[in-house]
Amino acid sequence: MHTEVFYYDNKFPKYFAIATIVWGVIGMLVGVIAAFQMVFPVLNFSEYFPYLSFGRLRPVHTNAVIFAFVGNGIFTAIYYSIPRLLKTEMWSKRLSALHFWGWQLIIVLAALTLLAGFTTGKEYAELEWPIDILITIIWVIFGFNMFGTILTRRERHLYVAIWFFIASWVTVAILHITNSMELPVSLFKSYSVYAGVQDALVQWWYGHNAVAFFLTTPYLGLMYYFLPKAADRPVYSYRLSIVHFWSIIFIYIWAGPHHLLYTALPEWAQSLGTVFSIMLILPSWGGMLNGLFTLRGAWDRVREDPILKFMVVAVTCYGMATFEGPMMSLKNVNAISHYSDWTIAHVHIGALGWNGFLTFGMLYWLFPKMFNTTLYSRKLASTHFWIGTLGIVLYAIPMYWSAFRSYFMMKSFTPTGQLEYQFMDIVQTIVPFYFIRAIGGTLFLAGVIIMIYNLWKTAQEGKFIESERAEAAPLTKQYVAPAGSLWHSIIERKPLMLLTFSLIVVSIGGIVEIVPTFLIKENIPQLTSVKPYTPLELQGRDIYIREGCYTCHSQMIRPFRYEISRYGEYSKAGEFVYDHPYQWGSKRTGPDLARIGGKYSDAWHFNHMLDPQSMSPGSIMPAYPHLFETEIIKSTTISKIHAMRRLGVPYAEGYESQCIKDMEIQADKISNNLLKENKIEIKSESEIIALIAYLQRLGTDIKLKK
Repeated sequence: MHTEVFYYDNKFPKYFAIATIVWGVIGMLVGVIAAFQMVFPVLNFSEYFPYLSFGRLRPVHTNAVIFAFVGNGIFTAIYYSIPRLLKTEMWSKRLSALHFWGWQLIIVLAALTLLAGFTTGKEYAELEWPIDILITIIWVIFGFNMFGTILTRRERHLYVAIWFFIASWVTVAILHITNSMELPVSLFKSYSVYAGVQDALVQWWYGHNAVAFFLTTPYLGLMYYFLPKAADRPVYSYRLSIVHFWSIIFIYIWAGPHHLLYTALPEWAQSLGTVFSIMLILPSWGGMLNGLFTLRGAWDRVREDPILKFMVVAVTCYGMATFEGPMMSLKNVNAISHYSDWTIAHVHIGALGWNGFLTFGMLYWLFPKMFNTTLYSRKLASTHFWIGTLGIVLYAIPMYWSAFRSYFMMKSFTPTGQLEYQFMDIVQTIVPFYFIRAIGGTLFLAGVIIMIYNLWKTAQEGKFIESERAEAAPLTKQYVAPAGSLWHSIIERKPLMLLTFSLIVVSIGGIVEIVPTFLIKENIPQLTSVKPYTPLELQGRDIYIREGCYTCHSQMIRPFRYEISRYGEYSKAGEFVYDHPYQWGSKRTGPDLARIGGKYSDAWHFNHMLDPQSMSPGSIMPAYPHLFETEIIKSTTISKIHAMRRLGVPYAEGYESQCIKDMEIQADKISNNLLKENKIEIKSESEIIALIAYLQRLGTDIKLKK
């Protein structure tokens, strides 16, 4: 049989690899700065650079690490591995270029808009609607290029790594489109079409599965290709890889509600999330063992080869994180972990260990191949490994310690039945752990800088191979499966069938969980006392979201004695029916705000936002002086009220003509009250007035138990 000559294009794997490194350093640096801000609030530079406060930097950090660092790492792996697995070149260089430059444009726009305060306020999905549309376009371009390559292949069977790439692509598309349904108000402002409980369920169906199908399944594809290559060993078990693939993409999609245990989410949805989260242990550990057992007979090499060291620790961290995640979905464990630093430790075991170390191992293996040379220094790579490992340890252990310490202090009562510790007492005891965490992050970043130097010197010593010659026989139309081959070999030969089956499997869980929440009204009981936000309160809520207050404060009191004693009556589902988006939060660095309305005077909120430490000594909250100088853009009020009414919020027909006048009346009332009672002069048009109005509204709609 004759063979055909073709060329692997290394240019785009190199581009994506460089982008992975660049954005990785930037994302980690922002993370280190944010970590130190939690120890030294002065580093927020609030007076001079309000766009560098923790509330704005934190989503920049998460988006940069997830979508810039890990995202470009995924594309590096795909653009390098798929042509070699399919014995063909990428289908279109033009689409490859559009994908690369389009993705980098998205990252730049994301950083600029988030720093400027343009955010939807939904975790891992903070980008506003024009960027969401651009993400969809670039994702489709990437999919066309990938499937065009698969359909023009010279290799009949699709290798296991490609299964994970296909499932990841289709699932991320579903997640992004569903969660990003929003109604635009202006070019950089929109409201989620979902509200309250529904929005929370959709968000964490997306949020958990963004971790699953962006940070996990494509990296499993990366593991299945690069780990055997680096070890020069075949994958341990083909049958195990089949079970691993189908079980993990089916089960993972159900687990999102475990982020909302003990909240106002319906109990049946919480239970489903818990059950399927526990089931996740089996396929996850099956994949981990398949990776580790691939190294059977090569453990002597692991001791000497820094690339394999990175990969072994990465797979081990994957196993640790995928055991810990299901354990955290148990209600008694989740009562401790949710809203605490345990979640932060858990996420970073995965991000730093699994994603970070596997990416580093891939880059150390890839650069010598693309530059036709050997790694410049194995000793530097080993140094990077040990510094990075120490960084992970110093990051994670203090966060676990902080979580347990704060939990036991939070729930501690005196013999007379009073809370033993104030919230600020607890904050002060865990600040030292935040400092150690910041040191750990700094060490991890230092290891990355060592890697950059090592890879740069490797590239200098070699010569880049832009086009790599290869040859293979064309794909024949007639094919007879070998005797004894598995039924799964049929699916492996038909990529569109694999895509369809993957779509069906991942859609089942989402449909079962989400549809009943929207169709069965009894799932979200209505409270007639809950009224829509006034125009001023709505403006204040948007400021609250813009400044990233939700990154440190929750608005969800769980039915625990210590939470009710500390914050007030536990939260009800019907309280949030007009919240677009919901604001239940995922981390409490500050106290819960669900019942903050009326607890303090307007003057207290005024001074607290101007100088938090003056009202709460020891607070690590940044100041917001710009809110006292910036005026509300009144002209946006009409469009915001109109958008909310279109989303079902019961403002009266034609209320747009009255809303600005009502806003001014309420603002004047707060401004005059500050002047009369506290001799504080402030313009009624100032943003701080709107924020005070919003904070004073929270939790006041329902009658509280005494």
